Amino acid sequence: MSRIKRLGKIVTVAARYRLDTLLDVEQLPTGIRLLLAIAPLHFFKIPELSRGERLRLSLEALGPIFIKFGQMLSTRRDLIPEDIVDQLAKLQDQVPAFPQQQSIDIIEQSLGQAVDQIFLNFTAQPMASASVAQVHAATLHSGDAVVVKVLRPGIEKVINQDIKLLFTLARLIEKYLPDGRRLRPVEVVDDYQHTINDELDLMREGANASQLKRNFSQSDLLHVPEIFWDYTRKNILTMERIHGIPVTDIAALEQQHTNMKALAERGVEIFFTQVFRDSFFHADMHPGNIFVSREHPDTPQYIAIDCAIIGTLSESDQYYLARNLLAIFQRDYRLVAELHIECGWIPSNTRANDFESAIRTVCEPIFEKPLGEISFGQLLLYLFQTARRFEMEVQPSLVLLQKTLLNIEGLGRQLYPQLDLWTTAQPFLEEWIKNRYSPKGSYKRARRHLPALLEQLPKLPEILMKSISSEDHNFQSTNSEQQKQIERLEQELSNLKKPKYKTAASALLFGAAILSASPSWQEQIGSIPLGSWLLGVFAVILLIKK
Repeated sequence: MSRIKRLGKIVTVAARYRLDTLLDVEQLPTGIRLLLAIAPLHFFKIPELSRGERLRLSLEALGPIFIKFGQMLSTRRDLIPEDIVDQLAKLQDQVPAFPQQQSIDIIEQSLGQAVDQIFLNFTAQPMASASVAQVHAATLHSGDAVVVKVLRPGIEKVINQDIKLLFTLARLIEKYLPDGRRLRPVEVVDDYQHTINDELDLMREGANASQLKRNFSQSDLLHVPEIFWDYTRKNILTMERIHGIPVTDIAALEQQHTNMKALAERGVEIFFTQVFRDSFFHADMHPGNIFVSREHPDTPQYIAIDCAIIGTLSESDQYYLARNLLAIFQRDYRLVAELHIECGWIPSNTRANDFESAIRTVCEPIFEKPLGEISFGQLLLYLFQTARRFEMEVQPSLVLLQKTLLNIEGLGRQLYPQLDLWTTAQPFLEEWIKNRYSPKGSYKRARRHLPALLEQLPKLPEILMKSISSEDHNFQSTNSEQQKQIERLEQELSNLKKPKYKTAASALLFGAAILSASPSWQEQIGSIPLGSWLLGVFAVILLIKK
C-alpha cells in the first residue's frame, strides 16, 4: 500500500507543478497523448514560476533519488536548456535543511557526549544541505578545523519506498515495452539499490575517502580530505575542512587566473587514472562534490568530497573498455564490432559485418566535426539506439562508469568549452595498454597472482590425474562405439561385389569417419579422434585401388 501512496505523491507533485507542460506532446505516443488529454491536470493552475524552478521544486519534493537524478542532469549543459540547468544546479548543495536540533541530537546519541564536550566549537547552522545529509562546521579540541556530516533522519525509509516503486516500474518496463528485456531495468535498479544503500553508511564513505586519498598521495592532481575516525559513525562523518573554490564558480576561478584549459584536462586525466590505473573511481562527481584548490592556479588541483559512491571494474571490463574506446577514437569499426561480440555485449551469433556497418553509419557523420565539438555523451546515445537492432543489453556493471564519464564531460565543457575529450583521453589509453602488456606489466600481474598459483600447485597432480582418467574413459567409450561402426561398415563392404559401388561406398565411409568423430564435428577438424582419421585413410585407399 505504501508504494501506491508513493506513486500517488509522485502524480500529485507532477500535477501541482504542471510538469506535463515541459513535455513535447507531439512527440509522444498516441496512447500517452490521449491519457494526458483526459487527465485532470488542467484543473491545476500553472505556477507562476519558470520551468526550471518548477522542475527543481518537484524533484526536491520527491526526495533523494529524484534529487540525484536532477544533479546528474545539471552537468549536461550541452543537452539540457540553460535555464533548466541553472535551476537544477541548486540541487547540488542547496536542498532545504532539516532542523538544527535534530543534527545535534544525532551527533550526541552517536558519540555518547554533549556537543560542547566533543568539539571546541560547533556551528549549529548547516554549511550546506544535500539530498542525503547536511554538514556543519566544527573545531576539534586538537585545533583541527573539521566538518561534520549528518544523515537526514528517516532517510532510509523514504529511500526504501522509492526503491520498491522503482522495482515495480522496472518490471512493468521489462514486461510491456518492446526493448524492456534488453534494457535489463530490474538489474539496473538492483545495482542502484546497492549503490544508494552504500551512501547511507558514512563509515563506508570514510573508508572510500581514505583509499582514494592513498591512491593519489604521490600526485598533485587530486586532494581528498582526511577522515577523523574517532568522531565518525555510521550516521555521522567527521573530516578535514577544506577551503577550495566550488568548481562551478567560474568568476572566482578566473579572478585567481586559473588555467581553465589545464583544469578541464586534469579532470579527464583524474577520471581515466581512477578507472584504469586504480579500478577505483569516484562515481558521484557532480559539481557540488568538487572544489578547486586556491594554490597553484597554473597547475590547478581538484578537491573531491562525498566519496560514498565508488565504482570498480574487473580486469576484463578494463581491457574491453580501453580497447573499445581506442577503436572508436581510431575509427576502427571492425575492431569495435569484434570486441563487442568477443566480450558478450552483443549475441555471439551477430554478424560482425552488419554491426560494423551500423557503427560506421552512426560514427562517421559525428567524426566529420572537429573533435572539440563532439559530445561523447551524444555519441553514446546514438550507439545505444543503433544497438537495439542487435539486441545489445545494458551492462549494469558499467552504468556507474557511463554516468561518471557523462558528468566529467559536462563539467569539463563547462570549465573550458573547447575541451577535446578525445585528444586528452587517447594518449592515456594508449599508454595504459602499452604498459599493461609490456614485459614489466605482465611480470607485475604474474607476481600479484603468484601466491594463489603456489597455493594450487600441490593440487595440480591430482587435478591432472582426474582429468586424464576422465579423458581416458571418454576415449574408451568413443573408441568402442567407433569399433562397432567399423565392423558394421566392413560387413556392408564385403557384400558389395560390383566395382561401381566401390566409389560410392568409399565416399560414404569417409563421410561416416568424419561424422563419427563427435556430435560437434563441425567445430574443429583438429579435434577429430585418431580412429576417425584411420577410417578416412581406409576410404582413400579404396579409392586408389579402384
